[in-house]
Amino acid sequence: MKLENKIAVITGGNSGIGLATAKLFHKEGAKVIITGRRKEVVESAAKEIGENAIGMTSDTANLVDIDELYAAIKDRYGRIDILFLNAGIAKFEPMEIVTEERFDELSNTNFKGLFFNVQRAAPLMDEGGSIIITTSAAGQIGSPNMSVYGATKAAARSLARTLSGDLLPKGIRVNGISPGPIDTPIMEKVGIPSEALSAAKAGFAAENPMKRIGSADEIAKAALFLASDDSSYIAGVDLAVDGGLTQL
Repeated sequence: MKLENKIAVITGGNSGIGLATAKLFHKEGAKVIITGRRKEVVESAAKEIGENAIGMTSDTANLVDIDELYAAIKDRYGRIDILFLNAGIAKFEPMEIVTEERFDELSNTNFKGLFFNVQRAAPLMDEGGSIIITTSAAGQIGSPNMSVYGATKAAARSLARTLSGDLLPKGIRVNGISPGPIDTPIMEKVGIPSEALSAAKAGFAAENPMKRIGSADEIAKAALFLASDDSSYIAGVDLAVDGGLTQL
């Protein structure tokens, strides 16, 4: 029970990495709050997680939603111990066809929303608090068709460092967790045609030093490490959970 009686907020907690992490945190004793943009999906996921889990509808790119989220958490719980900023979107397109609308969509969710979530949540956190930001191997590798997405994830990685400098005096640690290709529903939303999805997964696996893609549960275990006292002397890192993709 590494997170017994902790209050954990997980944005984008209704599917994939977020849901797997919410289940693990709950198993380890945390009271879990998950967020997502679709009310029925969020509430269904909260029931799936179990007792003491609640779902709140919130768009991480919308500052009004962000304010309402943390006001509700303050009223209900009075504090946050763990903040896992996992909500994000991935859209892969050739540089030549990226529109301003697409640029803003990715930037607002993957970068701006991260910053303002931390800004609003930090006053509810005390010494010993942990903030985890989902970055990506795409923020370190110059992959085709990922110019804007990769840049937003590089910005997220930078926030894990700079916000550590801001918050360590309060005893709050900020770290990143950097997944490689992970078998989650997001792989169906990035623009890969459904008929080409199996081939794409096989290609990701072939390029990986471990010759496979990862699972959401593997990311959840790394998030548990960063959320718990097991990582009490770690701050500002970007923990690569990518089968060695960015390391070898």
